[in-house]
Amino acid sequence: MEKIKEVGINKSEDVIMARQVAREMAKELDFGLADQTRITAAVSELSRNIYHYAGTGRVVVKVLSESAKKGMEIIAEDKGPGIPDIEMAMQDGYSTGKGPLGQGLPGSKRLMDEFEIKSEVGVGTTVTIRKWL
Repeated sequence: MEKIKEVGINKSEDVIMARQVAREMAKELDFGLADQTRITAAVSELSRNIYHYAGTGRVVVKVLSESAKKGMEIIAEDKGPGIPDIEMAMQDGYSTGKGPLGQGLPGSKRLMDEFEIKSEVGVGTTVTIRKWL
């Protein structure tokens, strides 16, 4: 099994590809159907954010193995405009765009076990999410 897969996000079809890559890896790691769906939804939200707000970026999907624990880590990064107010962006319903109801970041956080975000205006954003078996 390949341990790391990367999907460049440059067009809307890449969002679908990122979802598929994450789902396949979750399935290979024996995540249950509910967790496969959670992981896929979180990756979909984050990659859609890259496409809509930054235009281009990448999603990296990795297998994690720490002592007796196994899981997945997904890193979604872009060199877009950055997020001026992360606290505000993490509130349900908040959106700076014309997209869905602002479920992207807070929704992704709820779906996963771990969530980290780093963003700098004019530099870009990196979101790291993890799900453990």
